[in-house]
Amino acid sequence: MPSRPSPRPAPPARRFPYGAAVTVAELDRDPHPLLARLRAHEPVSWLPALECWLVTSHDLAVRVMRDAASFTVDDPRFSTARLLGPSMLSLDGREHTRHRDPFARAFRPAMTRERFTAFVEAEAARLVTALAPAGRAELRGDLAGPLAVAVVAEALGLDGVDAATVRSWYGEFVDGVSAITAGQEPPPGAAVAYDRLRAAVREVIGASPAGSPLASAAHRNPDRGEGTAKGGGLTEAEVVANAAVLMFGGIDTTEGMITNAVLHLLEDPGRLALVQADPGGLLAGAIEESLRLEPSASVVDRYATRDLDLGGAPVRKGDLVRVSIAGANRDPAVFADPDRFDPRRENVSEHLAFAHGPHFCFGAPLARLEAHAVLTALLTRLPGLRLDPSRQAPVRGLVFRKPPHLHVLWGTPPGTSDM
Repeated sequence: MPSRPSPRPAPPARRFPYGAAVTVAELDRDPHPLLARLRAHEPVSWLPALECWLVTSHDLAVRVMRDAASFTVDDPRFSTARLLGPSMLSLDGREHTRHRDPFARAFRPAMTRERFTAFVEAEAARLVTALAPAGRAELRGDLAGPLAVAVVAEALGLDGVDAATVRSWYGEFVDGVSAITAGQEPPPGAAVAYDRLRAAVREVIGASPAGSPLASAAHRNPDRGEGTAKGGGLTEAEVVANAAVLMFGGIDTTEGMITNAVLHLLEDPGRLALVQADPGGLLAGAIEESLRLEPSASVVDRYATRDLDLGGAPVRKGDLVRVSIAGANRDPAVFADPDRFDPRRENVSEHLAFAHGPHFCFGAPLARLEAHAVLTALLTRLPGLRLDPSRQAPVRGLVFRKPPHLHVLWGTPPGTSDM
C-alpha cells in the first residue's frame, strides 16, 4: 500500500478567510449557514480544521464526483479503506467495476421492487403496529434502525445473524469511519466487528443461499483466500469489505434518511397536513425534498490525481477534496429558495444525496422503498402523530447527519376532544 503523502503547506488564510474560520464543531452542529457563506464567497475553500478543500457548489460537486480520472477514491487515506480494506467505495476504474457489479446487479430498480416490496412493507407495518398501543416511541431506535437492519440482513442473506448483532457491527464501523474522518484512530471495536462479520460472510458463502449477493460475488469459488479468486469472483476479504460498505448505505444512511424525513414532516403541521391530503401525489416528493435538505451522508471524499484549478482554487496532486453534498443540495443556482421544504419542487431529482458519477449509490431504490413504507405505515396507522415537544433534539453529525433521537406521540392530545 502506498505511504500517506506528506502534508501540503496550507494555502494562506487570506486567500480563503471563510474557510480559515470554519470549526469542526460548527460543521457538526448546524453547517447550513456556514455552507451558504462558503458557497457564496469561496465555493471551493481550504479548511485548516480538516486539512482539505471543501466544495459547496452544485456544479463543482458534480464535476468532482463525475471525473474519476482527476478525483479518485483510490488513496491510502480513504477512511473506509483504512478501516476495512479495498472495496467498491475505495476503488476506481476496472477494480471498482469488479467489486461493484456483482452486488449492483441484485439491486437494479425493477429487481428491487420485485424482491423487496412485500418484505419491506410487511416489516414496516409490523414494527409500527407493535408500537401503536404505547402512544409514544423513539422512532430512530424503535423503527428506522430496526427496519434498516432487517432489510440489510435479508438483502445480504445473513439469516443466521440476529438484528442486534448486525446493528452492533455497523455501529462499530460508523464509529471507526467517523473517527478517521476527524483525524483520529478508529476504536478497537471496529476490528472485532470486522472479524465477526468475516466469520458470518464465510458461512453465507459456504452455504450459498439462493439469491445471496455475497455468495454470487464470490461465485461459490473454492479459492476464497487472499489472492485473486478463480473465475473472476471476489476473494473472501473483498466480499467482507463490500458487505461492510453495504451496511453503511443500507443501515446507517438509510436509518438517517428515514429519521430525517419523519422529522421534516412532523416539525411543520401545515407541511404534514399537505402531504396527508395527497400522499399518492406528494409523499414521494416529500422524501426527495428531505434528502435534498438534509442528506444523511453529508460529505464524500476524493483525492486529486494531478494539479488543477477547481473553481479558482489551486488544488494540488494528493490534496483531499471533500464534496459537501449538504452544501450542493442547497445551491440557489439550482434550487430556488433552497432552504424551504417544498414537496412539489419540480427539479428535486437534481439533488446529490446518493452521490453522482461512478460511485452513485445503487441502493437508492431500496432506501426510497423503505422510507416510503415507513411513512405510509406511520401516517395511516398512528393518527395524531406529532413530535414530543418535551424531548426534541436537533440533527447532528460531521459526516452522517440525523437527530440522536426522535421522540413522537400520537392519539388525541390531552385536553382536547375528538368530537
